[in-house]
Amino acid sequence: MRKHLPLAVFLLMFSIVAHAQHTSLRNEINRIAAASKGKVGVAVSLLETGDTLTYHNQDKYVLHSVAKLAIAFAVLHEVDKGRFKLEQPIHITKEDLPPTYSPLRDLHPDGNVDIPLRVLINYMISLSDNNACDILLKQLGGTKLVEDLLHSVGISPIAIKASEADMAAAWPVQYNNWCQPMTQVQLLKLALTSTFLSKSSRDCLAAALLATSTGPKRIKGLMPLGTAVMHKTGTSPTNDKGLTPATNDVGIIVLPNGRHLAVAIFITDSTAPSATRDLVIAQIAKAAHDEFVRR
Repeated sequence: MRKHLPLAVFLLMFSIVAHAQHTSLRNEINRIAAASKGKVGVAVSLLETGDTLTYHNQDKYVLHSVAKLAIAFAVLHEVDKGRFKLEQPIHITKEDLPPTYSPLRDLHPDGNVDIPLRVLINYMISLSDNNACDILLKQLGGTKLVEDLLHSVGISPIAIKASEADMAAAWPVQYNNWCQPMTQVQLLKLALTSTFLSKSSRDCLAAALLATSTGPKRIKGLMPLGTAVMHKTGTSPTNDKGLTPATNDVGIIVLPNGRHLAVAIFITDSTAPSATRDLVIAQIAKAAHDEFVRR
């Protein structure tokens, strides 16, 4: 624990920097959020300066596949410790590929294939592959290592208790994986802009986030053409009452001046249609982009 103290102090300082007023942006987020018919939480921070805005940050928000960012972070930390290698093959059996959203399973339905660790990370992040996620969790030894790592470096409050298979087995289980939006901004900063991970691990994660194909109408939806966005989405099923526990997107937007804006937007327990939820995220992200471009 002692060895992580300087990093924990760094993250604490990052989280309590003086927040600018951003009154107009806060009012705009409040206006946009009303359409979500759910609970909206936002954290936005200019990484170069620490200028930060949060909106309803004290509530708990269901993570869903946003948790895959933390899982990738934990895997890459183990790579840097020498436990794994990015190019090492992971043997995948048919039993590792249950029916779920999984481009990996679509390509190798019978398993019996060796996939490099780096490629599994890409499947999990860029394509949000559920089976790749649980295969990597199995390599780690479960969710506890991920949660313990986050807490040890000062990223809290956040809970990661359930695998994709766990969540698929029972509807209430998805609520066991939750965070406050600011924790994701802290994680993005630590994973991509500090030296906690090695350069090769940072590059691996950044490339996977940049290649994300899910949620094109969320953070990226209203960005100016050519804007680089490294991001990870999270989306739950919708139940027969029209309730969607999670519609999320977290990432880093590269601004025209080259600065980096970390954005975490969560919509929990919404009854709005999918297109409306996506648009709420896109509009909030665009409002934040425009606010920080002007500064």
